[in-house]
Amino acid sequence: MSKIKICGLTRPCDIDFVNEAKPDFCGFILGFPKSRRCISISTLYTLRERLDASVKPVGVFVDAPLEMILPLAADGTLAAIQLHGHETEEYVRQLKERTSVPIFQAFRVTDRKSLLPALQSPADLILLDHGAGGTGKTFDWSVLGGITRPYILAGGLGPDNLESAISTLHPWGVDMSSGVETDGVKDREKIWKAVQIAHKYAAIHD
Repeated sequence: MSKIKICGLTRPCDIDFVNEAKPDFCGFILGFPKSRRCISISTLYTLRERLDASVKPVGVFVDAPLEMILPLAADGTLAAIQLHGHETEEYVRQLKERTSVPIFQAFRVTDRKSLLPALQSPADLILLDHGAGGTGKTFDWSVLGGITRPYILAGGLGPDNLESAISTLHPWGVDMSSGVETDGVKDREKIWKAVQIAHKYAAIHD
């Protein structure tokens, strides 16, 4: 079964789209102003209040101080934490010691050798991507052959290639952002279609 996460939500209507489609997770980019999808903590609280209880909110951080992350996990705002920078194993261990929410750690995949840090990560789940995230680019999926550790697949996924990705690789989950956008903003129909594909495939193959 593949879970699905829709990442980079910024607007109230984005929340309405995921409330309707009901992916397993949705992602909010925090503390990283270089991303056009980054939102403030106050906006996070506003969007979080609008979010359906069935969709788990994930905070996406890039080399953020623990003091920024921990309160959002402690007060229940976030159901999971995703690390998308250059966080060390020690950083991840410290985070795990101080919070009980699941931790996802993203890694850039270029070849088999680049998988080694991911496979050794102390995070609860690893996310395998083409680059920094949200680039819309896929990578050579053949390098993932034989991986036994559960992982989230990201990078260039959209409604047009999602079923192929799931049926070929059987990832624990898939993460989508630019692939469910039109002209740089979240697209209701693309989100709906992607979630339907993931959940239909999961229902057939569970």
